[in-house]
Amino acid sequence: MLGFLKKPVVVTAEINMNLMALTVMGLISRLWGLSYPRAVVFDEVYYGQFVSLYMKRIFFVDDSGPPFGNMLLALGGYLGGFDGNFLWNRIGAEYSINVPVWSLRLLPALAGALCVPLAYQILIELQFSHCAALGAALLILLENSLITQSRFMLLESILIFFILLAVLSYLKFYNLQRHSSFSGSWWFWLLLTGVACSCAVGVKYMGLFTYMLLLAIAGLHFWHMIGDQNFSNVSLMCHFLARALALVIIPMAMYLSFFYVHLTLLYRSGPHDQIMTSAFQASLEGGLARITQGQPLEVAYGSQITLRNVLGKPMQCWLHSHTNTYPIRYENGRGSSHQQQVTCYPFKDVNNWWIVKDPGMQQLVVSNPPRPVRHGHIVQLVHGITTRYLNTHDVAAPLSPHSQEVSCYIDYNISMPAQNLWRVEILNRESDTDVWKTILSEVRFVHVNTSAVLKASALSGASLPEWGYRQLEVVGEKLSKGYHQSMVWNVEEHRYGKSQEQKEREVELHSPTQMDISKNLSFMAKFTELQWKILTLKNEDTEHKYSSSALDWITMDTNIAYWLHPTSGAQIHLLGNIVTWASANVAALVYTCLSLWYLVRRRRKIYDIPEGAWQPWVSAGGICVGGWAVNYLPFFLMEKTLFLYHYLPALTFQILLIPIVLQHLSDHLCRSLLLKSMFSALLVAWFSSVYLVYSTFSPVTYGEPALSVTELKDLRWKDSWNILIRKQ
Repeated sequence: MLGFLKKPVVVTAEINMNLMALTVMGLISRLWGLSYPRAVVFDEVYYGQFVSLYMKRIFFVDDSGPPFGNMLLALGGYLGGFDGNFLWNRIGAEYSINVPVWSLRLLPALAGALCVPLAYQILIELQFSHCAALGAALLILLENSLITQSRFMLLESILIFFILLAVLSYLKFYNLQRHSSFSGSWWFWLLLTGVACSCAVGVKYMGLFTYMLLLAIAGLHFWHMIGDQNFSNVSLMCHFLARALALVIIPMAMYLSFFYVHLTLLYRSGPHDQIMTSAFQASLEGGLARITQGQPLEVAYGSQITLRNVLGKPMQCWLHSHTNTYPIRYENGRGSSHQQQVTCYPFKDVNNWWIVKDPGMQQLVVSNPPRPVRHGHIVQLVHGITTRYLNTHDVAAPLSPHSQEVSCYIDYNISMPAQNLWRVEILNRESDTDVWKTILSEVRFVHVNTSAVLKASALSGASLPEWGYRQLEVVGEKLSKGYHQSMVWNVEEHRYGKSQEQKEREVELHSPTQMDISKNLSFMAKFTELQWKILTLKNEDTEHKYSSSALDWITMDTNIAYWLHPTSGAQIHLLGNIVTWASANVAALVYTCLSLWYLVRRRRKIYDIPEGAWQPWVSAGGICVGGWAVNYLPFFLMEKTLFLYHYLPALTFQILLIPIVLQHLSDHLCRSLLLKSMFSALLVAWFSSVYLVYSTFSPVTYGEPALSVTELKDLRWKDSWNILIRKQ
């Protein structure tokens, strides 16, 4: 029974020494001297702010993309014991002792290092030789731009890692499809494809390009399966459901999970709250939540409220009035009603309070029991401090002459009667009998007499002149002009008014709101709002010193100075290996021309290469040329400030194509021994030049050693490169 103990337990394993060596070299090239320079390098000033906010659990919005990449950077800070206390306000600022620089830069560096063995494995899965795979990995290893981008607290190396992992996983899954469908390995690589795709999209939306490419390739492969009679209908359905689960459902679920973790971690109020709705702000600890938590939920006649404009652009503001009136005549000669000014004020103020009044009753307090206001009810809005009624009439607004002036009515005993009835319309109602709710209801106020809608002027810089204290204009806009978010308001602060006398009411308006009911926002509601803000809230693009056009990237006519030593000539630049970039362009051109030539001749039934070589050639084009195209061409359609690092994912795919084309030329076009020998000699010379350029530009890739003025001038191989040279 115990006979198996008579022999030793032996474990055998196959170790790919090429892969091991490439991994070690990748780690050395990316991790060596990682803490240098101990100063803020280029966009670390941007991402570092988010890391600090994660450490302090303070909510923020990064309008550049989803939160997963920022969370990974924050993980590095957490593992290093970072407390978040550092002022990220200047590129080149020295890091304080509490900032774990090595830890913060570790994950991008590891991701960049692992791209080297991933490149090797991708070419193996594409059915190319180990020599070609080794060449691809070495080109990635010696690419100066990829090294620079992966050695700092930046996201591109993480993005490229997940992109390559997704491609490799899908290729392994596809190759297993032929002989071991639904095996453990088959499921592993299929699921890993979906996970890697969701991670790529979660780091930056650029990952969506490769995700769409892989979905298209998977769809094409499945289309071919449909035409294969060896698959039964049940088998095809199982294959379809497996792919739908792994490539669609799981990525969507993971994408949601990134936001769930993000919102769970960032539960405290912070500086970015103001762009979110009142309901979102109230769900955060501190800030607005301290004021609004537990307020009365249902707005009733007699309620005292503040009304926040939902648009929040150009800044958040509340409906406001004060004792000053519109000037009798404006600077352009137009006349006004000389009524009390109504504005949208970007700060909390006692003059933001309004009382919801029933037009049929005089009282300004909430009855017992309260009578809630519902969708479609007619109300009057009484300014709490001045007790004048919100009014509009057929008088041109001060800055928007095609819209109506909004005012608080003053009776001058002239032929201008009050027009102060407003219909409450709840836009996000579930039924026509919905009650107007604090924070949750998005409402618009339609003027009964003129059908104008109360609106915060959406004009750029629509601030009133000095007589209006530079506050934002409020107008009455005709319904016929269509819907706009600036017409939508929500109740932010709310209390049930109890004081009928004006003096007592003023004291009440100055006092804090009372807490009665707590309101929480669901995760899906918060996710939807945050996702919409990320997609629509774009900072105004300004010309940057190192911004560039997509056309500049192919020939590397631009660079970015990442860091300059304050005293010596040491500096770091985002500059690529110019030999590799030029070779990648030539490889793409050669591949395209050869493919077109082969396709035309195959149409004529002339087969220049065997079928066994044609299929890997086509697959390589779909992955490498397709990957380059989908990660590069969309930038021509984007209206945003572009930088050279945006090209790096596309460049990575193009680099993978170089050894593929070289192997093809060697195997199928160099037919004689002499040609093969000459081609091999050229390859050695070419690769030596790649290494020479890498070595030449290493000082501005790693930032050391410091170069002299003459040496720096010698590195300016193109006049368009901005190598920094100090004046003597």
